[in-house]
Amino acid sequence: MTQVVWLRSDLRVQDNPALFHALQTGEDVIACTGIAQQTWQRHRRGDNQATLINNRCHHLAAELAALRVPLRRLAAPTFEAQIDEVLGLCGQFQAKALHFNVQYEWDEAQRDQALAQRAPLRVHSYHDQCAIRPGTLKTGQGSFYSVFTPFKRRWLALQSEQMIQPLGTPPASKAMACTPSEWALNAQAEQQWPSDTASVHQRLNAWISLAHRYDQTRDLPSVDGTSQLSPYLAIGALSAQQILHALAMEHPGLYQDSGGIGTFVSEICWRDFYRNLIVEVPRVSRDQPFKLETRGMRWNTSEQDFDRWATGQTGIPIVDAAMRQLLATGWMHNRCRMIVAMFLTKNLFIHWRRGEDFFMRHLVDADLASNNGGWQWSASTGTDAAPYFRVMNPVTQSERFDPEGTYIRRWVPELNALGAKRIHAPFAQGPVHGLDYPAPMVDLKVSRQQAIDNFKAHLQEQK
Repeated sequence: MTQVVWLRSDLRVQDNPALFHALQTGEDVIACTGIAQQTWQRHRRGDNQATLINNRCHHLAAELAALRVPLRRLAAPTFEAQIDEVLGLCGQFQAKALHFNVQYEWDEAQRDQALAQRAPLRVHSYHDQCAIRPGTLKTGQGSFYSVFTPFKRRWLALQSEQMIQPLGTPPASKAMACTPSEWALNAQAEQQWPSDTASVHQRLNAWISLAHRYDQTRDLPSVDGTSQLSPYLAIGALSAQQILHALAMEHPGLYQDSGGIGTFVSEICWRDFYRNLIVEVPRVSRDQPFKLETRGMRWNTSEQDFDRWATGQTGIPIVDAAMRQLLATGWMHNRCRMIVAMFLTKNLFIHWRRGEDFFMRHLVDADLASNNGGWQWSASTGTDAAPYFRVMNPVTQSERFDPEGTYIRRWVPELNALGAKRIHAPFAQGPVHGLDYPAPMVDLKVSRQQAIDNFKAHLQEQK
């Protein structure tokens, strides 16, 4: 008899409940995984993350082979076809049970529900993505938290109480034939985002030694002041509990810390918060706003405006630098994500879903819950969002967080000759002779007011 483990967004051996419990049975274990390419395209998932997953699976196959667990590659192009393929694998090996870790997005949850209804064998599901399982934390009235601060307060209290130990390496399976990896390594991508477990944990440990400065460095795009662990969290090469446990080993008071460690822990909490939201309010993972009163807003539909934003040709240097970083690397600094999102949704008044889709297609750390939460926060359509009348000024942000223009010069080299005072808004003092760079596509002050007026008018209509 055999146990089958279906790996999805949990591509790791350690702290993997589905794999751990399957191997605890003492029976043969077979693992399987694969990208449903057609469904991924429908979900706007892109090549950068697919390449990282491919590389991770290359290493994961070898790591599982050390436990005598073969990793089979699923070829099914859709979620629906994946059900058939996984159940076919279970039948081929006369599997006694199927194990997987829960995915919280709407389509993924519907797929797993359909599989459980059809499966002629026992199906075991586990929770592994969050530090605290979605749906656990409730208000005094028994409802979900729609505001982050009280959610965080409860989250920190529970984390301090339970201090869950991550699951270790599970026991090896019985002797199973493990074939060579079916995933060829992309060496160029591997250089930027190494995906073997040893390298991933080296990055984690290196970050832990710097995390105490996170509150001072996280907003500076020219500095490596963030963990850059998000790609590994997104595909499950690391779990949130592994990160928190590793931090706790070096910083025992992390849940009471008010400096850099505490600020970083808050980011893990935000991740849980947004996952909690897609479970409690499923429409937000189905292209709908959290604030229903913002549906039907008349957004700017100009493809030319969107294309200038998407290609980093807006004439706003910090915005263009960030978009070019994304196109070149598949990653963007977190402060810059907020800047470009608010510029698109407020100054250009283009629908947040356009930006959300673009990020999902290009980000190596694409994550529906966090990405959707961030975009709806910027667009003032989400839970705990920035009020519609608070609009970031990208030039002010640039002057504050990239004062010397170091980040801008790296990604917008045509501005290298400009001094620190002028590089943030090259045309503010008039034309610049010989500068091969576009003038700002909108007046920031005027477009800000137009966005505020649009929100006011729409919300008035809803009353």
